[in-house]
Amino acid sequence: MSDQLAAVDQVKSTILDLAVRFGPKLLAAMSILVVGLFVSRWTDRWLRSALSRLDLEPPVRLLLARLVRALIVLLFAIVALQNLGVELLPLIAGLSVAGAALALATQGVLSNVAAGLTIIFTKPFRVGEYVSIVTEEGTVDSITLFNTTLSHVDQSLIVIPNRKVVGEILHNFGKIRQLDIVVGVAYNTDLNAALATITEIVRGNARVLAHPSPVIQATLLGSSAITIGVKPWVAVPDFGVATGEINKSVVETFRGRGIVIPFPQHEVRLIGQQYG
Repeated sequence: MSDQLAAVDQVKSTILDLAVRFGPKLLAAMSILVVGLFVSRWTDRWLRSALSRLDLEPPVRLLLARLVRALIVLLFAIVALQNLGVELLPLIAGLSVAGAALALATQGVLSNVAAGLTIIFTKPFRVGEYVSIVTEEGTVDSITLFNTTLSHVDQSLIVIPNRKVVGEILHNFGKIRQLDIVVGVAYNTDLNAALATITEIVRGNARVLAHPSPVIQATLLGSSAITIGVKPWVAVPDFGVATGEINKSVVETFRGRGIVIPFPQHEVRLIGQQYG
C-alpha cells in the first residue's frame, strides 16, 4: 500500500514539475497560435478586399489571399515551437522527407495544381466565356486549382481536371458565337431577292448582334439547289434559340413570298429496257 502511495506521489510530483517547467511556455505557445489565427483571418479579409479593386480573376485573388494566410499561420507556428524550445532543423528535415513521399503519392493532384496555376496566370479563358476543350464544350462556370467547371446547355456541369486542359487544343469562343445556318433555294429563284429576304429576317431578329456584321452569301451550287450560308453573331445563351427562330422565319417568309426551298431530286432514266 505504501509503495502505491509512493508511486502516486511520484506521479503527482512529476506532473507538477512539468507544469512548472513547461506550463508557461505551453500557454505562451497556445496564445501565439491563437493570435496568429486571428491575424491570418483579418489579413485574409483585408487582402481580398484590396485585391477586388484590381483587374484579377477571382481564382487569382482567392489563391493569393490563401497563400498569405497560410504563410502567416506558418510563421506564428514557428515562433510558438521556438518558444517551446523545439529544435526546428530535425523537424524540417523530417517534414521534407514526408513531403517528398507525399508528393510521389499525389502526383495527379500536384499536376492538377500546377496546371491550375498555369490557367489562372496565363488566362487562356475566363469565367463566363464559352470554350471547347477536346470533345467537351460549355460556358466556364469556375476555375479552381484542381479543376475547371463548364456549364452545359442541358443545365448539367462538366468538371475537367486541369491537367486535361493544359496542353490540349482549346477553342475559346468568348461571349458570342456565330450561327451556321444553311438555306437552299431553287435554281430559278431570284438570288438577289432571296439574299435580301434572308438579310431582312436576320437583321429583324432581336437576338442577332449588329456587330460583327452577319455573313450571308451563296456558298454552294448543289445538284438541286443553291445553298446560302447564313452566319450571324449572337450572345452565347441565345445560340440555340436564335437558330430555331431564324429557321422558322425563313420558312414562313419564303412561303409568303413564293421563294421555293426545293426537295432533293434525282432524275432516273432507263435506257434499252425491254418490257413484255
